[in-house]
Amino acid sequence: MSDEFVLTKDNYYSKEANDIYCSFHDFLNCIGYMEVRGCEARYIAMRKGEWQEEKTLPMLVGSYCDSFYEGTLDDFKKSNPEIFTQKGELKAPYKQAEKMIARTLEDELFQQAMSGKKQEIMTGYWAGANWKIKMDSYMEHKFITDFKTVSDLHRAWKIRDYGYATFIEAYFYTGQLALYQKIVEINTGEKLACYIAAVSKSDNPEIAVINIPQNILDHALNYIEMNMNSYLSIRNGESEPIRCESCPYCIRTRKLTAPIGIEDLLWEQ
Repeated sequence: MSDEFVLTKDNYYSKEANDIYCSFHDFLNCIGYMEVRGCEARYIAMRKGEWQEEKTLPMLVGSYCDSFYEGTLDDFKKSNPEIFTQKGELKAPYKQAEKMIARTLEDELFQQAMSGKKQEIMTGYWAGANWKIKMDSYMEHKFITDFKTVSDLHRAWKIRDYGYATFIEAYFYTGQLALYQKIVEINTGEKLACYIAAVSKSDNPEIAVINIPQNILDHALNYIEMNMNSYLSIRNGESEPIRCESCPYCIRTRKLTAPIGIEDLLWEQ
């Protein structure tokens, strides 16, 4: 690891920072979990700058709300002019995002959960790798809160070979908080409580502050640790990345080699 590189909010997402440190999203892009499809080939293409994920409307709405709590909403608006009409007004989905933000600001408990240090950065060595984390709200000695926007707080996601899961499990937000908790513990010796502060994208935005039990965090951290050898092997170029053949990258770059059978069209069912 470079002795001269100092990780900051300005360079947190830089190529140099990503080369030095592992991150939760880096791991998830490679390995995947439930509703998040990992793809080793796409992951390597992204690291090389050969592939970029397209901005989707749900992603932009979520980022709009995220940037408010980060204190970077003005920068977000400047960087994403497509969120405005030709008259310079916010388009309907982002007016909805304003409603979502306003709803969170009305609630005392929600604001308490988000009252810690915003976008607090920490680094730590764990499971054979150097990690970086950036927490939405870090209340020293007390708790960690991750802010999430979601289409429906109560939707049950049907996961093949698993059953039904909440949005928190389906998108492995448990793993994100588990990693945050571990890196904070490495730095401070304290194992803090973890919460998700969530708001729905519905016409009447619903809010919740959700406690994540320690046994679920432990299980999620164990999943990351069990997959570290595979992840680091791909990340470090020690193994040939495998194509998943179903993500946007694989579909876009696939080369046909032979006809397929009708039954192959249902391989994901």
